[in-house]
Amino acid sequence: MYKLRFRQVHLDFHTSPAIERIGDKFDAAQWQEALKVAHVDSITCFSKCHHGWSYHPTKVGYQHPHLKFDLLRAQMDAAKAIGVNVPIYLSAGVDNVMSVEHPEWREVGPDGRYTGWAQNIIDAGFHKMCFHSPYLDFLCEQIREAVELFDDCNGVLLDIISHGECCCKWCLAVMEEQGLDATKSEDRRKCAELALERYYRETTAACKSGRDDMPVFHNSGHIDRSKPELLTKYFSHLELESLPTGGWGYDHFPMSAKFVKQLPLDFLGMTGKFHTTWGEFGGYKHPNALRYECAMMLALGSKCSIGDQLHPEGQMDMSTYRAIGAAYGEVEAKEPWCDDVTSVADIGLLSSQAVNATGGRGSDADTGAGRILLEGQFLFDVIGPDTDFAGYKLLVLPDDVRVGEALKAKLDAYLAAGGKMLLTGQSGLAGDGSGFLFDIGANWQGTSEFQPDYVLPVEALRASFVDDPLVMYLPSQRIKATTGESLGDVHEPYFNRTFKHFCSHQHAPARPETSGYHCGVRNGNIMYLAHPVFTLYAGYGAVAYQHYAINAIRRLLGEPSATVNLPSTGRVTLMDQTAQSRYVLHLLHANTIARGGKLSLSGGTCEAAGFSLEVVEELLPVNGVDVELRLPRKVAGVTLQPQGQAIEFAQEDGVVKLCVDEFTCHQMVVLDYEQ
Repeated sequence: MYKLRFRQVHLDFHTSPAIERIGDKFDAAQWQEALKVAHVDSITCFSKCHHGWSYHPTKVGYQHPHLKFDLLRAQMDAAKAIGVNVPIYLSAGVDNVMSVEHPEWREVGPDGRYTGWAQNIIDAGFHKMCFHSPYLDFLCEQIREAVELFDDCNGVLLDIISHGECCCKWCLAVMEEQGLDATKSEDRRKCAELALERYYRETTAACKSGRDDMPVFHNSGHIDRSKPELLTKYFSHLELESLPTGGWGYDHFPMSAKFVKQLPLDFLGMTGKFHTTWGEFGGYKHPNALRYECAMMLALGSKCSIGDQLHPEGQMDMSTYRAIGAAYGEVEAKEPWCDDVTSVADIGLLSSQAVNATGGRGSDADTGAGRILLEGQFLFDVIGPDTDFAGYKLLVLPDDVRVGEALKAKLDAYLAAGGKMLLTGQSGLAGDGSGFLFDIGANWQGTSEFQPDYVLPVEALRASFVDDPLVMYLPSQRIKATTGESLGDVHEPYFNRTFKHFCSHQHAPARPETSGYHCGVRNGNIMYLAHPVFTLYAGYGAVAYQHYAINAIRRLLGEPSATVNLPSTGRVTLMDQTAQSRYVLHLLHANTIARGGKLSLSGGTCEAAGFSLEVVEELLPVNGVDVELRLPRKVAGVTLQPQGQAIEFAQEDGVVKLCVDEFTCHQMVVLDYEQ
């Protein structure tokens, strides 16, 4: 397996041809000083940018018109002189130089308009290229030239890898040849899949044209959970682009990391130094945010990368590199306890996106379930249908997981072996509308006609502050418990809101009598909740929903492997570093705060300016963290790392008890065990 370095920078350099003096202020000594201050051990530099310009002499493409020397070689030589790796970057999916020279190579939608970021001729932005067109041949020639010129590079990153429902003349020809109907969206998507397969095959071969061991990563902004076979076939490692303030949010990276941790590939998390997102000059995230984000990466078994953007004149921004150094100085000290680790998990979250093969950055069901599990401090992995379920005490199928025959057989075997399963919403329903595929201990009577309705769960599942019917904004599945244990009642509203009858500002109140339907049921090792609780939590974030879901999970799971008394803003992971015979418990805490809002601006403003951003500023200490761990091995000693401080612990009947008096942001608790 290709091994990544821990402390990386992704240095954007998308530079307009209208800007002069490109690289004029590049200075090798200043470049090296910035990397040293920041504790950087790898920096990704540009061969070609989104604009389409190369930053070195080229016979294939076009060097930036205002660059007078080989900037990439100068950057690489200066970095390598101080032991810093340099992967090289080429923009693959967009290229404005080529789109102007060959507009027929651009992606064209079925309506005849260009697709991608800049759809009109007069739009300011980058132009999406079609991988079925001759552009792919040109791109591969560029890649082959770059890896020949820079055969000492430490890998190739190809960016903006996606393909829309293109109807350019080349795509129309492919659809005709393949017997696909261009008037149908599903057939256009099949054509796009063929284009991506061709892209992966040919560009990967081009990257390896000089050396078979050349590391390659194809970036799409999100790791598709439905096609792990593509990752293991064409990728040497993974880089999880996930800028919390850039539209991804703070919950995206943990979910991606918990999924890819199951794959035989090393990976890194990629955040940014920006207050918003890529392309922001003069925007600075607080150094404490970078400290927390990098600590989260380490806690999830990831290496680290921080995005920056170089000024066109080539001088490094020392404010940025001092901020990066605040995070990477800590990462460097923690590395020995964070390499070659495997996650310890009680719960497998069977990803809706992985099973249903949906696009985007994840489904609402996955997002809500991930938030619940993170805030409840459960130990969990995000898994796909091909994962081995045997190691998990509990599987969670969130809201809309479609269970086919193969998955049904795997789940049946898992349950027969003593595993537990939580179903919610439509998960587990037969596709033909005949009812549930599993014996949930209840009769199914269709989807409720009411939206919203209300739940009054049994006391053990209720939010601690709610004893009355709780509004649920999405429809429930109507169930009546038979052989299973009812988990509470559904109360229906007096009516749905229509022009004929409505009540107050929103919805009608709950009827005082129960509907006769149940909000959930448990039958042995299977628990079912009738509402899409995770989608609701993703959309509304109601604390009462969180309590309801967490209480249900705890009741079904039984004794967890880890129990801590952190607030819901705390995060917990447990890693096994078997080569060193030790567990590493990661405790994290930061208060993310919503700041900003709507501001009407035009020109050069990031899309995120229309809504609030989650930011981290102060990192407050957390006191008196009590920890209980149920471990299969006998613990010989416990230390806080990297401080090297031994702490007291007790172990009885496999339960280790200890207390962390105080920590700020991130604390590793290392438990050495006997073999």
